[in-house]
Amino acid sequence: MISLRERLTRLSDSKAAVARRASIAAALTLGLSMPLAGVGMADAPTPQSVRTQDSEQAPATRLELLRPTGPYAIGRDTLHLVDNDRRDPWMPQAGARELMVSMYYPARPGTGDSAPYMTTEEARLLLKGLRRDGVIPTETVSTTLTHARAAARPLPGRFPLVVLSPGFTMPRATLSGLAGDLASRGYVVATVDHAYESFGTLFPGGRMLTCAACAPVDAGGDAGYKAAAEGRAKDITFLLDRLTDHRPAWRHARMIDARRIGAAGHSIGGNSAAQTMATDRRVRAGVNLDGSFYAPVPTSGLEGRPFLMLGTKADHSPGVGSPSWDGDWARLDGWKRWLTVADSGHLSFTDLPVLGGQLGLTDPSAPLPGRRSGEITRDYVGAFFDQHLRGIRQPLLDGPSTANPEVEFQRP
Repeated sequence: MISLRERLTRLSDSKAAVARRASIAAALTLGLSMPLAGVGMADAPTPQSVRTQDSEQAPATRLELLRPTGPYAIGRDTLHLVDNDRRDPWMPQAGARELMVSMYYPARPGTGDSAPYMTTEEARLLLKGLRRDGVIPTETVSTTLTHARAAARPLPGRFPLVVLSPGFTMPRATLSGLAGDLASRGYVVATVDHAYESFGTLFPGGRMLTCAACAPVDAGGDAGYKAAAEGRAKDITFLLDRLTDHRPAWRHARMIDARRIGAAGHSIGGNSAAQTMATDRRVRAGVNLDGSFYAPVPTSGLEGRPFLMLGTKADHSPGVGSPSWDGDWARLDGWKRWLTVADSGHLSFTDLPVLGGQLGLTDPSAPLPGRRSGEITRDYVGAFFDQHLRGIRQPLLDGPSTANPEVEFQRP
């Protein structure tokens, strides 16, 4: 049987996007001995709205995100936003475009209640979408300890804002570890669920919106993923408008320093960070975590603004895998870094390997330990935003580090 890595190498860039969902399944179950069939669009949940109720069954294992590295406690709020100026591109009959957003922020210690990772139904749909339901208990995922406190009292002051967009089909919760760590370091962080682009996201009224975008995006190939990245850039601009206007959507919006805004994302979310920078000058710095540039960086660049590309060594080294990294690297006209991580997989830049590692599981195609995956992601993304949004020089970004031998600085 041909290996997953060999299949990825042979596939074109658009087909590789579909095959990567097989690596998502492998990352979540971390190498359980079963065939890794690709998670094609026919396997995704049927787009629909259903009412849900959480199970109260206790999990057998309590998983935990990495402990945050910053000095601040973490608060978390949830926003539901409706863009009445746009119809949803994937479900026009549903009406206006909707977003679900988790706002992480520096908070007063000892306030608020423990914030959940995701609902049980969202966890069930995630596992089902990855064709791993029944392998890992749903409650084991949904009850993951986040270190965030819901409705905690905010700290005084103004802080930089970072927007995080997840990979295609992935809910925003899968970037919770990175979001919480940034908040603990002194950032306001908005993680975004783009309607109908995840295996399942709970919206108000008990509506569980599933992946209506999956079939048309996959059918469109590169053009489909380009449309998704461009649509997410519009979502992020709308979110920034609602967080910074004179009647903001978030009750603690006064915490945001609108002069210091960054964007980052995983997979298609990383492409959307670059696309947002190309269309919205308010975003001063961006990060792409292992995402192809289906929507390319403009030939004119990003007006000298800094950008970090952090990805797998196997698929995103110069001349390997996605050719878009080579082409778009040349178009970046400001401070830039191209970093690759040895033994990592596509999901190594999310929470999933961190959680899987606590179950004692390993993925032979991406043997980087889950904890190291989380540490590398938070350390380099945090250093990047510290340097470019807070003006604190970060030697970690100057070159190779003996503390991080897995990370290679590419200079094509």
